[in-house]
Amino acid sequence: MGAMNELIDAAAVHSAAAILTEAAPGVRWVRTRATASLLGDLNLRARTDLVAQALQEDALSVPGAGYPTAAGSFRAALRFPEFTGWILWPVSEAAAALAVDSGAAEDFDDALALLAELTPRLTGEFAIRRLLRHNLDRALAAALEWTSHPDEHVRRLASEGTRPYLPWAVRVPGLVERPEATLPVLTALYRDPSEYVRRSVANHLNDLARHAPGPVVATAREWLSAADGNAGWVVRHGLRTLIKKGHPEALELLGFTPAQVAVSGPHLDREVLTLPGELTFSFEIANTGTRDARLAVDYLVHYRKANGSQSAKVFKVSTLTLAPGETRSLSKRHAFRQMTTRVHHPGLHALELQVNGAVHGRAEFLLETRSAASS
Repeated sequence: MGAMNELIDAAAVHSAAAILTEAAPGVRWVRTRATASLLGDLNLRARTDLVAQALQEDALSVPGAGYPTAAGSFRAALRFPEFTGWILWPVSEAAAALAVDSGAAEDFDDALALLAELTPRLTGEFAIRRLLRHNLDRALAAALEWTSHPDEHVRRLASEGTRPYLPWAVRVPGLVERPEATLPVLTALYRDPSEYVRRSVANHLNDLARHAPGPVVATAREWLSAADGNAGWVVRHGLRTLIKKGHPEALELLGFTPAQVAVSGPHLDREVLTLPGELTFSFEIANTGTRDARLAVDYLVHYRKANGSQSAKVFKVSTLTLAPGETRSLSKRHAFRQMTTRVHHPGLHALELQVNGAVHGRAEFLLETRSAASS
């Protein structure tokens, strides 16, 4: 994350402060400028919060000032092409926070409009979370209006900013408690001409599938019944987690009906793997039925946890169609290395195959660290 942290650095802060000073000379952006020397080892989120707080304090330092002062300053700065990039994350956060603190409906609505103006320079998907938490229905009404906006960045904001599990963003409990609330937004966008927007819709649908598989499958079925050339990809990508979990209705919707198959394997290339390393495995699938079999082929790695138990994660192998009596041999390599998102613990692990949601075979192997292997 070191390089990511530098997306908001001292130079970016000084540049933004200089632009704001010229755009809004009635405000002295002293506190904002001072944060440039305070970034230190702060991560990107902490830098954002620091600068956003300073922007709020500066905007409120003018007698009688409030949200409108900040919003007017930020809008004035937009006439400068250099007012762009990651420094707009704290700008958008400051605007949203001031609007919520104001308590005025007109400030809330204007903040939503301001995010739509800012988002082509840098996405407002993180800042809108404050507004969603404060008044979910009012913010979602604006998002639904954005679905017909001429700018693809604003249309994407409607989908991305309202995702239940948006990475890096604060959670909005209402988006989880009311999974149907954002479906009108997605339905308005799943056939969007922009791939940028459609990918967001698919990721949003996949988010919803984590806690509301029924409504997600029903919505996907409706989309496919009125499909265009892009709906199929959006649905497949949006149902990817349900397919990995072997959800019967999702599998059936995508044509992966129960099939008669014989699976041999998995066959591992080793019984002991030293970190970092790769495990290669192979297996055979035979269609023992009397009709073509469309198959979603995945595998599960049962990782050892710190407490000695195991936790499975599903990975994709392929989708394929086998004719009656046909056998296909497949192989795959899986890498094991320490990452910030996954810590590997030495000990017994296992690998299983999954075909159309049904688990087949199990092979165990020992994962060990290099120090243990050399002792």
